[in-house]
Amino acid sequence: MNNTLDWFRKWADYQPDKTAVKDAMSGRSLSYGDIDTAGNALAAHLRENHGIVMGDRVAIVAENHLAQVILFAVAQKTGIILVPINFRLAPREIEVLLTDSECKLAYTDGCVPTKELKVDTVFKDLASVYGFVRKEAPAVAEPELTENAPVFILYTSGTTGLPKGALYTHKMLFWNSINTTQSLSINNDTVTLNCMPLFHTGGWNVLLTPVLHRGGTIILFKKFDALAVLNCIVEEKLDLFMAVPTMLKMMTELPEFDTTDIGCLNYIVVGGESMPLKLIAIFHCKKVPIRQGYGLTEVGPNLTSLHQNDAERKQGSIGKPNFYVDVKILDESGETAEPDVPGEILIGGPMVTPGYWQNEAATHRAKQGRWLCTGDIGKIDAEGFIYVLDRKKNMYISGGENVYPAEVERALLAHPNVKEAVVIAAPHEKWGECGIAFLVSGTKISEKDIKGHCLENLAKFKVPFQFHFLDKIPKGDTGKIDRKKIQRDYLKGIPD
Repeated sequence: MNNTLDWFRKWADYQPDKTAVKDAMSGRSLSYGDIDTAGNALAAHLRENHGIVMGDRVAIVAENHLAQVILFAVAQKTGIILVPINFRLAPREIEVLLTDSECKLAYTDGCVPTKELKVDTVFKDLASVYGFVRKEAPAVAEPELTENAPVFILYTSGTTGLPKGALYTHKMLFWNSINTTQSLSINNDTVTLNCMPLFHTGGWNVLLTPVLHRGGTIILFKKFDALAVLNCIVEEKLDLFMAVPTMLKMMTELPEFDTTDIGCLNYIVVGGESMPLKLIAIFHCKKVPIRQGYGLTEVGPNLTSLHQNDAERKQGSIGKPNFYVDVKILDESGETAEPDVPGEILIGGPMVTPGYWQNEAATHRAKQGRWLCTGDIGKIDAEGFIYVLDRKKNMYISGGENVYPAEVERALLAHPNVKEAVVIAAPHEKWGECGIAFLVSGTKISEKDIKGHCLENLAKFKVPFQFHFLDKIPKGDTGKIDRKKIQRDYLKGIPD
């Protein structure tokens, strides 16, 4: 049967020798033909030797590895569901996710002590997948496989309790690619890199799967290394790449950055959090535009794009919706908000998740018909540009006024000597809640100076009531600020 969901079968027919993925460190590469034949052979092996068929879950608990792309090909060919799991989790946390997803099989690279995991899952060495490269086998036909079948279960970190497993379907995969490649002009000649972890939708679906869909080439890094990435841009003549602001900031701090010509880049795609204007300016001076966007595990993730020409004029905006994305803002009464009125962002379109794995309650809370409630507070201005003010859960109320920490952080980062900033809500005897700012500064700043800066740029009720200076701000695996760790490690013992 002709499986139209199998991208590798098609590209192996059109361009079998074209490099699909290359390991940044070893230089090892896999062509589209390699991945196609390995995918067919591995699919047959999994069925014959492990009884793995369409709908069964197969986990990956490993660092970024070319073999993961072969497993992705197997999922497209057979309808197995991949469950990428963060290898940095504690063994007990990994146990919970393997049990919740009922994985029959898991591939790992030795980064977790599998003997300590009390689960029924069978563990296999991820490197063994290489043994199926160029091992001919007939394609495994799955006539029931449809676009609505899941290709991934992507676990999202919850604020409390068990993380939720977002179902990511073949349909979502396709429409995310269409939205991405249409917005970013990705095509068969595109060469880019991926240093985002493949246990995260940012690793799989911001650039990797859209570029593979278009038949381009991915340079795969195990993890982010500022100097290695800078060198890769030049050596491989990259067209674009995706990073979070923290990564780009680390690159600009390299001694080699000023003298390295990265003009081959058409632009850099930035996500995860808003990029400070002064960091944008550094790359604009290098003639490299910045394309900012917005996404979620449950939707897309490539939902909006701020064109590089508007990066300064519309600072703080995530741009406008991509081609097949619908966005609306609901105010506190549940009605469509007027321009510049904050409310919850809802996303609709063919790339919205059908729900969460075996969790009807969470699905019901998150979805309103075709719309997904993001939990993000935002607004749309009169020109149609969208601004994310903050996560709904981060917002706090001070003296009866809503305060969005992200807005305060942007004001703090506008100070020339503030390198990083995060604002956390804390109880306050008089106002109910107030913000506490944690800052990393380039040179010493007095509290009076930074408070005066805030008063010039923010309403008084938004100004943090305390400022604390740190050597560095804790970050998560994807480079985003780890607010939970800050709350856990730094808020205790701070007086009102």
